[in-house]
This record gives sequence, C-alpha cells and structure tokens, in this order.
Amino acid sequence: MNVDSNPLERAQRRLALALDALEAAVRRRQETDRSLAALEAELSVLADDRSRLAQELDRAQARVARLEATTGAVSKRLDFAVDTIRAILDTDGA
Repeated sequence: MNVDSNPLERAQRRLALALDALEAAVRRRQETDRSLAALEAELSVLADDRSRLAQELDRAQARVARLEATTGAVSKRLDFAVDTIRAILDTDGA
C-alpha cells in the first residue's frame, strides 16, 4: 500500500506540519513578548531618568536665579562704593 494514499498517514503528516507551525508561532510570540518587555523596561528607565533630570534642571535654574539676584545686589553695592570713593576723592582734590 502506498504511503501517500493512506489517509491516516496524510492526516498525521498534516498534523505534524501544523504542530511545527504552531510551535514556530509560539516561539515568535515569546520572542516578541520578551522584546516588548525589554522595551517597556527601557522606557521605564528613560522616564525615571527624564524625571530626575527635570528635577535637577529645576534646581539648577533656581540656583542660577539666586546667583543672578546676588550678582545684581553685589553689583549695586560696588557701584555705590565706587561712587562714594569718587565723591570722597573729588572732595579731597577740590
């Protein structure tokens, strides 16, 4: 009897091919899931980094604002001191 003509053998071959295809599809899905999980983990790390960097930027900007205010106050005091010294020198020289 020819193996190709035996319906049971043909059904077994089709079943084996279908199972192979199913196993391949499951492996592809598992790889996709692992890739997705890795991307989600990376996205979480990036979001945490972004949050941390935003906080650091806020602190740096606040510090710059304080330094600018201090610089302005020091500059005014220096201008006043220079004007005072000039006035004293002009009075002594006159």
